[in-house]
Amino acid sequence: MTHFGLICPASTGHLNTMLPLGKELQRRGHRVTLFALLDAESKTLAAGLEFKGIGESEFPQGVMAELLAQLGKLSGREALRYTIITLKNTAAVLLRDAPKAMKEAGVEALLVDQVSPEGGTVADFLGIPFITICSAVVLNRDPSVPPHFTNWNYNPALWGQLRNRVGYQVLKQITNPITGVINEYRQEWKLPKHSNPNERYSQLAQISQQPAELEFPRKQLPQCFYFTGPYHSPVGREVPGFPYEKLTGQPLIYASMGTVQNRLIGVFQQIAEACVGLDAQLVISLGGSAKIKFLPELAGSPLVVEYAPQLELLQKATLTITHAGMNTTLESLNNGIPMVAIPIANDQPGIAARVVWAGCGKALPVRSINVPRLRTAIQKVLTEDSYKQNAVRLQEAIRCAGGVSRACDIVEQVLSTGKPAIS
Repeated sequence: MTHFGLICPASTGHLNTMLPLGKELQRRGHRVTLFALLDAESKTLAAGLEFKGIGESEFPQGVMAELLAQLGKLSGREALRYTIITLKNTAAVLLRDAPKAMKEAGVEALLVDQVSPEGGTVADFLGIPFITICSAVVLNRDPSVPPHFTNWNYNPALWGQLRNRVGYQVLKQITNPITGVINEYRQEWKLPKHSNPNERYSQLAQISQQPAELEFPRKQLPQCFYFTGPYHSPVGREVPGFPYEKLTGQPLIYASMGTVQNRLIGVFQQIAEACVGLDAQLVISLGGSAKIKFLPELAGSPLVVEYAPQLELLQKATLTITHAGMNTTLESLNNGIPMVAIPIANDQPGIAARVVWAGCGKALPVRSINVPRLRTAIQKVLTEDSYKQNAVRLQEAIRCAGGVSRACDIVEQVLSTGKPAIS
């Protein structure tokens, strides 16, 4: 038995990836503890895993939720910079508190979310192995593919690669606060500085929940990189009630802007208006962004809920309108559902670009949407067979990729051999 420590942000999207992995490792006889801000405690305990809070003084219960609520009001570069500052602050707390807590708990190996790059430095300091888990879009920097925060299409031409390099220079500047705090601790702990951001990720195994078919053709992934497909599970998730009796039997359009960047109420108004007159029923999940009683009246009288049982509703859906968060994107494809993506910030533009590249949906940047454009995109995806066919193709790829079981096989292989898991 190995005592695994988990490191990931205390937000729903990342917990929904990491907790099922921890639960599967626990089922296999291992001990698993999540080390995170207090906002992650309830979901972790609901999943039946151990929890150790860090940063209680700077991030008491509820503070992270407030920060995420503020992020939900932002978009584009403004939201990205806000995210970077938040990640820098949480990284500093984890670097300060986690080593002692993990040593006292007897942690022997770490699973580190790729958006928590400080986790690898903690592992290096403790002298224990770690494995990188890509719960968002793959963040490895590679000039053959556009940076994750852009909506640029894949283009292997020389000009496309030059464009990508410029984008990575911008990303380097934006992420300097995180780089700085990691290097401060590496210097204090007499660890060599990383010369490249990709060095922050595990050299033993890097595991992405994307299917390979949803990733641009990359040239610089390490040999220990795996695409295992998603880890969808009800583990740690509350299943909210839903008025199923109000479903009409028409084709169901499910609209969700996630649980973070979902405070742009005007987007829901445009979605509702764009669906008026379609032979379909629109269901909108507000993701906690507003109380229904305070919501402006929406055109077409869609069925609106504050939270939806997403995994269950997607089994009934014909089309998903989404912010292009990785979990909603993969959960839609797991059901063979094409999408209309409205990316807002962070990795969502990159995920939306991959949805378009894979032929399983259309994308409209949030700053450029209007009702006619949105209606055109919805009608196109609903009526042209290629979008559904490609979504089903991705569904089959997910079924063949192995999911949480395959990911944990790789984790156990690394721990048993002490060597990189070469794909």
